[in-house]
Amino acid sequence: MEGKTKIGKYRWTILALVFFATTVNYLDRQVISLLKDDYLEPLFKWTESDYANVVVVFQICYALGMLGVGAVIDKIGTKLGYALSLTVWSIAAIGHALAGSTAGFMVARGVLGVSEAGNFPAAIKTVAEWFPKKERALATGLFNSGTNIGAIVAPLTVPLIAIVWGWQWAFILTGAIGLLWLLFWFKIYTNPKESKKLSKEEYDYIHSDKDETLLQEEVKEKVSWFKLLTFRQTWAFFIGKGLTDPIWWFYLFWLPSFLNKQYGMSKTDYALPIAVVYTMTTFGSIFGGWLSGFLISKGWPVYRARRTAMLIFALCVLPVISAQALGAYSYWYAVLVIGLAASAHQAWSANIFTTASDMFPKKAVASVTGIGGMAGAVGGIFIAEIAGKLLDHYKALGTIETGYYIMFIICGLAYLTAWIIMGILAPKMKKVEL
Repeated sequence: MEGKTKIGKYRWTILALVFFATTVNYLDRQVISLLKDDYLEPLFKWTESDYANVVVVFQICYALGMLGVGAVIDKIGTKLGYALSLTVWSIAAIGHALAGSTAGFMVARGVLGVSEAGNFPAAIKTVAEWFPKKERALATGLFNSGTNIGAIVAPLTVPLIAIVWGWQWAFILTGAIGLLWLLFWFKIYTNPKESKKLSKEEYDYIHSDKDETLLQEEVKEKVSWFKLLTFRQTWAFFIGKGLTDPIWWFYLFWLPSFLNKQYGMSKTDYALPIAVVYTMTTFGSIFGGWLSGFLISKGWPVYRARRTAMLIFALCVLPVISAQALGAYSYWYAVLVIGLAASAHQAWSANIFTTASDMFPKKAVASVTGIGGMAGAVGGIFIAEIAGKLLDHYKALGTIETGYYIMFIICGLAYLTAWIIMGILAPKMKKVEL
């Protein structure tokens, strides 16, 4: 502890900013799923496929945003890039309140998707700039737990806001929170080289990885996507994100509806189960980041620590296949097994995000993260289409639970498949030379 005190802890203040931005990011995107059954579906006469189409618009625009947002952030810098992204997505979130039709929601979701694409490339780039490798997975797990906090806060507040002031105010108030974050971001954030609050000891500690350059000019240099796509490491990250991110999207957008359709829960009934699920994922996110860092501190090679941790979490997802069967005894069994799977996803996510900074120099981290994020968003499009059509089909047959059973099988097998493919493409996660 004495050594850590001498090193300094200012990097954790920077991480707190990223944590709160990520919380706002998921709070804003969660609102629509909580208003779907009781407000938006009756008002706009949505079917499951209609809702899926609204989700797909978000995913398409999120994917398109990922095409360029990482490169833009690498070029203009973390501070300005993050601020621009959050400003636009906050305005888009508020804009949902003005939607008077399904098409209006699609427009609002589209702008939200493009702008929210900036969060994770900027966040991962911030972690790469402010933390050494041995702390990056933990730092990523901590800021990524903001997704869970946002998902917990949303069901506890959004229905209440909608009841008291109307569904439009749920979008307005949650969107406005992001604009407040900007005040702290501009006041506090700078890069390590320019920070006046960072001690020399902490600066040296942050830049203690011998295989990474310390030159700020190198960090700002732009690397083209075409160049990055020539590396197997890029494709390992692309496929890993493409197979597993969609599962999180499914939980995020369909969990409230699952509890409503499967167990007849109202918005007030499922607030607690959803809060339990995302509370579990908070612990998973932090533990997932800690585990690989702990293994590295014990002398394990970075690639071995990351892959071992990811295998453990891939196996922890498998029980979600039994969610439907367990739910027949009590819905709480289904909630807990979904919570375990979602928790394992966040633990997996903390590690797979970190592999981008493990395998690539800082100047390319946001771009590579954007490539992986695009893959996850495209996968999210497919999962939304599959879920919408599958659930509508079995709903018409009067057995919607069968549709969810199939979806949970897909969820359970995705991570192990991704882990195997990543191991084939980049078994030792060798650092790319650019």
